[in-house]
Amino acid sequence: MKKIVLLLLFTCALQVSAQELTWHTDINKAIEISKKEKKPILLFFTGSDWCGWCIKLQKEVFFTDAFKKWAKQNVTLVELDFPRKKQLEPALQQQNAQLQQMFQVRGYPTAFIVTPENVDGKVNLKQLAKSGYVAGGPEKWIESVQAAFPKL
Repeated sequence: MKKIVLLLLFTCALQVSAQELTWHTDINKAIEISKKEKKPILLFFTGSDWCGWCIKLQKEVFFTDAFKKWAKQNVTLVELDFPRKKQLEPALQQQNAQLQQMFQVRGYPTAFIVTPENVDGKVNLKQLAKSGYVAGGPEKWIESVQAAFPKL
């Protein structure tokens, strides 16, 4: 019985630690936060329930303390999901498809770091860096992004 209780507590602790970061799904809300906090946006294009490399990237990088610390200091997070088993709301599906087309995403996982800019009264997302899965854990992934955009 003690083992079951300990296992449940351990599982809950893992879930809480994985939820410390806020991954937004609404790009407009993320743009507002990005402007307010003066941080670029990390767009994470994923197939959350079918893409093995996406799941691997999350486990090896995004769910780690090193990434969480880096992300909280440097970026506003946005998850753009393309699941196969669950149905997204139509507005969210449309938003994700538009961003996928805008950034010409050809495979998953793909991550862009962008910064919102006002041009002629409209918001454009200027690409600063691009990445996918990078072997070697959070340090290597962060290093690959910072090599493309050293200000982070």
